[in-house]
Amino acid sequence: MRQMAAPSGRPPRPGSAAKGRNKANAPRRPIPIVRPRSYAAIDLGTNNCRLLIARPQDGELVVIDAFSRIVRLGEGLHNSGRISEAAMDRTVAALAICADKLRRRHVSLSRAVATEACRRASNGAELAERVRRETGIVLDIISAAEEARLAVLGCHNLMEPGDGPALIFDIGGGSTELMRVEVSDHDVQIRDWISVPWGVVSLTEHAPLPDDSMEGRRAAYAHMRDVTRQAFAAFADRAGAFAGQPLRLLGTSGTVTTLASVFLNLPRYDRRAVDGLVVPSDAMRAISRRLAEASIADRAEIACIGRERADLVVAGCAILESIIDLWPAARVGVADRGIREGILRTLAMQGRDIPVTRREYRK
Repeated sequence: MRQMAAPSGRPPRPGSAAKGRNKANAPRRPIPIVRPRSYAAIDLGTNNCRLLIARPQDGELVVIDAFSRIVRLGEGLHNSGRISEAAMDRTVAALAICADKLRRRHVSLSRAVATEACRRASNGAELAERVRRETGIVLDIISAAEEARLAVLGCHNLMEPGDGPALIFDIGGGSTELMRVEVSDHDVQIRDWISVPWGVVSLTEHAPLPDDSMEGRRAAYAHMRDVTRQAFAAFADRAGAFAGQPLRLLGTSGTVTTLASVFLNLPRYDRRAVDGLVVPSDAMRAISRRLAEASIADRAEIACIGRERADLVVAGCAILESIIDLWPAARVGVADRGIREGILRTLAMQGRDIPVTRREYRK
């Protein structure tokens, strides 16, 4: 019997056919899965824990996952100087969910920051260590200056166009930051800034709002405004040189997004309707005063406020009115973006995946 010639023209060696069959039947090596790079940002504030995961695509950062939970980390901090065990438990539980999302989304690069509550608390480092031990997340307790920088970087692209002086503000749970900025097409510069230790949680605990009478609520609200106006006094003196010029104002916080939702009379919160909205300052004042005069039960019945925000929203209104007093712009821009987006932009620059531009985040 004639042997089949091998492709080389040489006869196959004994056993080579069997080896060939074994090689053909051998399992193939799996093709490695190449996943696109993704980034994650965690912002642990005095009231909320929020996560954003995004992926670069066509010169933009496209949000692929998000998470938000009210943890009230700063509850009782104003009086005790410490984060309570209950607040720690709520926070660790929320961050455990964030850690699971980071693993499932195969996040390439992430940063988790903690702000005023951890800065102020005597046991802030203790919380950070517990979070690292139980979730694997490394919390970076950032300075007020870094908080302001990240907030501006994350939301400045929503500033109204124009040449007038521009102010960005961030009303948080434990502090409020004001940043006077210069915005160009591809850059933003902070020219002056201040951080004061009054946010919706700290101010509410400092000046509780009585629920027994409208007169009492009005008096407490006036006191809240006095406290914040005095805190902003040094910044107001420096900003006085801009009197008479057209001013631009942009807010990034739960306060402005909540009031914008009330302005639109939304049945439920809708980020697409709120992010980038511009509201007349007079309308913001009117809503603020209406909420300050309402009972907590009545505030809780308003869509987009509910029971979780009903006790804190009035402090945010007082801070907002004090900011409009200081910076009397005709309109208030609203941004549902800030520190997390600032972190994502910074990570994208480090990863060299996309240039940082003023293009929108897509969600």
